[in-house]
Amino acid sequence: MRLDKYLKVSRLIKRRTVANEACDAGRVFLNGKAARASAEVKPGDTIEIQFGSKSVKVEVLEVKETVRKEETESMFRYL
Repeated sequence: MRLDKYLKVSRLIKRRTVANEACDAGRVFLNGKAARASAEVKPGDTIEIQFGSKSVKVEVLEVKETVRKEETESMFRYL
C-alpha cells in the first residue's frame, strides 16, 4: 500500500492530500529515510512523522485497504 494512503487509512494523518504534502516537505520518514508518498508500506516498517517540534514514531503491524475507526489501533504500535 502507498504511504500516503496508509497514513490516511490508519488515521495518523486526517487527509490523503495532507499526507502527500507532508511527504513532499520531507517530514515523513520510512525506516529512517525520507519517504515519498508513493513508497510501499509493509508490516514491520517504522514510520516517523514530524509535526513542528513534535515527532510521532510508529511500527506498522498490518496493512488493510479499509478499516473502521475502532480498528485503526491494530494497524500500528507507537514506539
